[in-house]
Amino acid sequence: MLKKFTALIIIAILAGSLVACNTEIPETVEFSSASSATLDNATKDEMKTESTTAAETEAATTSEQTTSAQQTTTSGSKKSAQQTESVITTAYTTSTGMINATELFTNRDLTQNADLTDAKYYTVSDGQNINITSEGVYVISGSASNVTITVDAGDNDKVQIVLDGVSITNSSSPCIYVKNADKVFVTTTSTDNTLSVTGTFTADGTTNTDAVIFSRDDLVINGLGTLTINSTDNGISCKDDLKVTGGTITINCSSDGLEANDSIAIADGSITISTSKDGLHAENDDDNTTGYVYICGGTLNITAGDDGIHATTVAQIDGGTMNITAAEGIEGTFVQINGGTIGITSSDDGINGSNKSSAYSVTVEINGGDITINMGQGDTDAIDSNGNLYINGGTLNISASSPFDYDGQASYTGGTMIVNGSQTTIITNQMMGGGMGGMGGMHNDGGAGFPGR
Repeated sequence: MLKKFTALIIIAILAGSLVACNTEIPETVEFSSASSATLDNATKDEMKTESTTAAETEAATTSEQTTSAQQTTTSGSKKSAQQTESVITTAYTTSTGMINATELFTNRDLTQNADLTDAKYYTVSDGQNINITSEGVYVISGSASNVTITVDAGDNDKVQIVLDGVSITNSSSPCIYVKNADKVFVTTTSTDNTLSVTGTFTADGTTNTDAVIFSRDDLVINGLGTLTINSTDNGISCKDDLKVTGGTITINCSSDGLEANDSIAIADGSITISTSKDGLHAENDDDNTTGYVYICGGTLNITAGDDGIHATTVAQIDGGTMNITAAEGIEGTFVQINGGTIGITSSDDGINGSNKSSAYSVTVEINGGDITINMGQGDTDAIDSNGNLYINGGTLNISASSPFDYDGQASYTGGTMIVNGSQTTIITNQMMGGGMGGMGGMHNDGGAGFPGR
């Protein structure tokens, strides 16, 4: 009996000791810039958990029933899809404009945080380039100089570069260089990130890599943090389609702020650009039927030495808030404004329809929105169309000695026009060289209400 009693006491003491020493250890370490940015890959591998809990397994099973894209395990300092609630921007696209934008943005384009389940982690170091050769999510952190993150992956690979508190300063090469991929996402976490190039860009063979972020393929900029770009040439350049769907982006450059060959599309984000040339520039030197700009959301503050927004084909604005100070505010072959709040201060033309594409009739068409145009003195026009001018809706408030100038026909069918403080329904013509000007001019050189299609 005494032996049993003694044994029970010993067991109780041992159990108490184990409880006292048993500090709680979470099965997964949540990703954050404060914790994971200083961990190397070996440390993260040591932190991997060997199994999921029953609750995690149940959640994973449920997730697999709803989508095959989500992963079911957690490891290291990564957060699985089950643990991270997606932050998704809504793109307020339209289907009735010159550009049918209803399928322009994918769900992944609009998702502002990355799935870090199987992410790879890198900390930048002076002079040590990072080469990405396959599809995946890559989290970059740290501060360094003369570092290029190069993507040279397969034609069908989608690569997501997650900037988690990054500062890179280069002298002559892009900070991010996309040589090949299907699509690349540059996503910021809730951190501050800075990418700068301070000298003259050096070409890569026959490729003139002239931007801090330079991509030969589709590029998406999004995220929850800030991205500051300083450049002696272009800020962000894409030789395909460029999209911005989130984040706070500041670009200081001497050439174009956002540049693309085929298109620039903006759904959301806060974008500030200060440049000696164009704020947004879409142009393909080899094909003048491409190169459009589409905006349906976000806030743009642009100070430009040349054009605030420049499109070879269509410049279409369906929403968003824009404050533009430039020589010319918005320029394109077909300028269509369907919504948004737009303020333009210009020293040449506020809105300019100019013959840059053989695919469209030169037209300025205003169907909605709240537009304010303040013009400087001299040979300046608030709205200048080298073709037709149609005002069908919205509110247009112009301060200018020459409010309108057009070479084709013009019509006013609706909306509010205020010119130099007085409301009017007459579209005057500064040059008096247009066709059927003024109120009620015909408007029928294209499809139902959208000419030139």
